[in-house]
Amino acid sequence: MRNAELHAEAQGFRRNLNLFDATAIVIGSMIGSGIFIVSADMARTLGSPGWLLVSWLVAGLMTLIAAISYGELASMMPRAGGIYVYLREAFSPLGGFLYGWTLFLVIQCGSIAAIAMAFAKFMGVMVPWVSTENIWLDLGLLRLHTVHLVAIASILFLTWMNTRGIRTGKLVQNSFTYTKLLVLGAFIAAGLAAAANSGVVQVNREIFWEALPSGGAASAPLSGFALIAALATSLVGALFTYDAWYNLTFTSGEVLNPRRNVPLGMALGTLAVTVVYLATNLVYLYALPLRGSPEGGGILDRGMQFATDDRVGTAAMSGIFGEHSALIMAAFIVFSTFGCNNGLVLTGARVYYAMALDGLFFRKAGTLNRRGVPATGLLIQGAWASLLCLTGTYSDLLDYVIFAVLLFFVLTILGIFILRHTRPDVERPYRAPFYPFLPGLYVLLGLAILIILLIYKPLYTWPGLVIVLMGLPVYYLWKRFGSRSRGSNHYREAD
Repeated sequence: MRNAELHAEAQGFRRNLNLFDATAIVIGSMIGSGIFIVSADMARTLGSPGWLLVSWLVAGLMTLIAAISYGELASMMPRAGGIYVYLREAFSPLGGFLYGWTLFLVIQCGSIAAIAMAFAKFMGVMVPWVSTENIWLDLGLLRLHTVHLVAIASILFLTWMNTRGIRTGKLVQNSFTYTKLLVLGAFIAAGLAAAANSGVVQVNREIFWEALPSGGAASAPLSGFALIAALATSLVGALFTYDAWYNLTFTSGEVLNPRRNVPLGMALGTLAVTVVYLATNLVYLYALPLRGSPEGGGILDRGMQFATDDRVGTAAMSGIFGEHSALIMAAFIVFSTFGCNNGLVLTGARVYYAMALDGLFFRKAGTLNRRGVPATGLLIQGAWASLLCLTGTYSDLLDYVIFAVLLFFVLTILGIFILRHTRPDVERPYRAPFYPFLPGLYVLLGLAILIILLIYKPLYTWPGLVIVLMGLPVYYLWKRFGSRSRGSNHYREAD
C-alpha cells in the first residue's frame, strides 16, 4: 500500500480520546467482577492474610512494570492494534497473528462473554426472572435461558453503541468508570471504618503470615519453594483480574497525542487499580476471617475461603452492613461489569482492524464506517462473544489461555530489547524507565511463573498452548487465500 493510501487510512480514525478518556478505558476495562470473586480461590491457595495481600501487591507491581514498559512501544507505534503490532514488528507477522488469533478466539471475546454472563447472573439477584432455571428453549445439548438472553442482549447493545462512534463509546466509558471509582471508594472507606474494631481483625492478625492452604496435605505452614509455588499459582487469579490494562494500546489511533497519553494513561490507570484492589482486599480481611469451612452455616463461619459461590465482595458487604446489603453489592457489580464490557467491546475491534489491513483477518474488518470506527470488526466480535455465551465454554477457555496471555506479555517486553537492537534510530518519545532492569525483572518473574505453572498446573497450561498453536495453519491459510490488499509497517508513517 502506498504511503498516501496509508496516510488516508490513518486519517479515518478520529482522535477524540484525551488523557482523561484514556485513563478511563484502562481503569474501566480492568475493574469488572473479578475483584469481588477471585480472592476466595487465592485465600484457599495461600491460607494467609499477609501472603494474600503480597500476591495482590506483586501482581499489581508486575502489571505496573509492564504498563510503563509498554509505553515505549506505544510511543514508537501509536497506531491501532497495540500488542498485535508490537509483536509483528519485533518478531514477525506470524508472532503478531498468533496473538491476534488468540485474542479474538478466547482472550477478548471470552472475556466479553464471561463478563456479560456475570452481568446477567448478578442481574438475577435483583430480577428473579433472570435465572438459569427460566429456560426459554431446550434443544437437548443447548439450553437457552434468560441469563443467556440478558448477557447476549448486553453484548449486542454495547456493540451497537460503539458502532455509533468513538465519542459515544468514550461517553459510556467515562460515565461508568468514574462513577464506579467513586462508589468503590465509598465502599472501601465505609468498610474500613465499620469493621475496624471487629474481632475478625484480631483473628486474621494471628495467622497473618501462616500460609496453610485449605484442603491440602500440608500439616504445617508452607515455607521455602512450596510457599513460592503457592504464591505463583495464586498470582494467576490476581493477574487475570488486573488484565485488560493494555487495551488502551489497541485504540492508539484514536488517542490525542498518543506518544504521551497512551503511556501515561496506562501508568495512571494501572496504579489507580492497584491501590483499589489492595484496599478492597483489606476491607475483606477486616470483615471476614480468611479461613473458614465449606460446611459453615454463616458468613463468618465460611470465611473468605468458602464464601458462597466465591462471592467475597457480597459476603463482606453482608458481614459489615447486614444481609440486605447483598442487593446493593449485586447492583454495583451489574453496574461495574457493564462498564467493564464497554471498554473491552470498544477496544478489541481495533486489533482485528489492524490484522485485516495485513490480510490476516476478514477483509471487511479492515474498514471504518462513516463515524470512523471498525463497525464490521465490532459485529464479528459481538457475534463470536455471544456464541461463546451459549456454548458455556468461555470460563474453561479463559482458564486455559491464562498461561498463553502471560507468555505474550513476556514476549512483548522482550520486544523492547529486540527493537532497541534492530531499530535503534526509530524515534522513542518515551523510553521504558530503568531499562534494562525493570523490563528484565518482569521477564524473569514472568518466566518463573510460567515454569511453575507448567509444573503445578499442567491442565491449565498445555491446552492454552494448543489454542495458540492452532493458529499456525490458520495463518498460512490466510497468507495463501486472504486478500492482502494492504501492507505492514504501518507505524512508519508518523501521526
